[in-house]
Amino acid sequence: MKRSYLIFLAVLFSSFSLLAQETNPVTWSFIAEKTGAQEYTITYSADVIPGWYIYSQHTDPSGPIPTGFYANENPAIELIGSVTEEGKKKEGFDSLFEVNVIKFSGLVLFRQKIKLKEGATNLTGYLEFMACDNEQCLPPQEVEFDIAIGE
Repeated sequence: MKRSYLIFLAVLFSSFSLLAQETNPVTWSFIAEKTGAQEYTITYSADVIPGWYIYSQHTDPSGPIPTGFYANENPAIELIGSVTEEGKKKEGFDSLFEVNVIKFSGLVLFRQKIKLKEGATNLTGYLEFMACDNEQCLPPQEVEFDIAIGE
């Protein structure tokens, strides 16, 4: 009986260990591209593995955590407009949240235009997102960014 109990505990703990090692389904990368005199486009790229989704900035607030971008104030940078989003978009009722959502799969590009007011600098801050598949959601995550801008 004692041996069966020990085997059960070993299997149980190894199951928890495997769950804890689950790969993050989203990989983020960041780049600044010069688009004009002192103007740049920041691209926040999310590479979402098949079967998983991240949510739009504009999804129903009573549902999943929308993707959000939070830049630290920098007097050398002026944000122009809002962050745009493009990728494989799916809109509609989501049974996990029981509301209409906007979600993306595959490669998702979020872009922010900026104007550099003076010299080279960095855009710093963080983004927040939530990833789900058709059965589960991971807790919201924050990812810091530090993007070099200018010569």
